[in-house]
Amino acid sequence: MHAEISFPPLFRGEAAAFGVDPFAQAISTASLGCDPGLIVHNSGGDLLSAALVLAPDAPLEDALAMVFATALGFSDALGALAPPEVAVHLDWPDGIRVNGATCGRLRAAASTTDPVATPDWLLVGFELQINLPKGMEPGSHADRTALYEEGCTEVDPFRLLESWSRHTLVWINTWLESGMNRLHADWRGRAYQ
Repeated sequence: MHAEISFPPLFRGEAAAFGVDPFAQAISTASLGCDPGLIVHNSGGDLLSAALVLAPDAPLEDALAMVFATALGFSDALGALAPPEVAVHLDWPDGIRVNGATCGRLRAAASTTDPVATPDWLLVGFELQINLPKGMEPGSHADRTALYEEGCTEVDPFRLLESWSRHTLVWINTWLESGMNRLHADWRGRAYQ
């Protein structure tokens, strides 16, 4: 059994049911009504996945800034835990790259698709390939990788999840205080070229 995962105040965790995509479980839970701050995550394996439930007080077109907060939070979290020579970049619109190769993706969903409506709930999260999928040989796909293939075997997925939640909260607060321009500028600075 793994040690308890520690989330920042106002956030709490819930492991996804065995074999269930955390994002799908979070959509179901949010649709039924739950307090914001819930992080649904998987409990291990080759893919680390997490979804954060939010209840924005803004129209969807503004609330989607949380995708940038999620991306920046992830970049900061992995940057803090990975060896210093590991490069973490963001790829428009939803990619996560480690040392230049695709290693994961960002995800978002909301209770509405109307850009001017305020959603009842908004989910933001990520998926990260920890180990290569079964049957995929190292180097067989130059544009795809896994965290452990890039010299990050010391990065504990659960500590990464904790760190992501903390850094994402910082970026949410940055958005509340400074607006989208700050998030956009920082995202551009981490964009894959």
